Amino acid sequence: MSASSASKTGQPVKTSSPQKSPSPQNGKKSAKGLVRPAPRARVRRARLVVSKVDTWSVLKLAFLLSVALGIITVVASLVLWIVLSLTGMFDGINELLSMLGGSAGGADIKKFLSLGNVALFATVISVVNVILLSVLSVLGALLYNIAASLIGGIGVTLTDD
Repeated sequence: MSASSASKTGQPVKTSSPQKSPSPQNGKKSAKGLVRPAPRARVRRARLVVSKVDTWSVLKLAFLLSVALGIITVVASLVLWIVLSLTGMFDGINELLSMLGGSAGGADIKKFLSLGNVALFATVISVVNVILLSVLSVLGALLYNIAASLIGGIGVTLTDD
């Protein structure tokens, strides 16, 4: 609102007084000449309730995470087999079995635990794990939806930093 429009409406015009220059007493500035800092913004908080979980999104997320876990399982088992083979652990196990069994031509553990067998076993375990984790996650989401409809869900407080 300009000064001319304020005088026409009958409202008093507020004019700011000129700021006094700080007095040079011992190099200190007076408090009247300083600008006050802006007040800190209040942190906004919102209290929300998770009342329903979408089962399709839970299925997609659980499937992707379990596939990643399956890949990690297969790679870790192959790396473990390679490390055991390079360190000669299979030969040590064969010697131990021949000492315990008494026969010189005991079973060769490296034939039983070949790299192909280990990879096949890890892959089968990973596929079963993907199926089970996906089904159990969807079942958990359905049970949560039922419980949330009865109780009200989980309360979450969000803040704006």
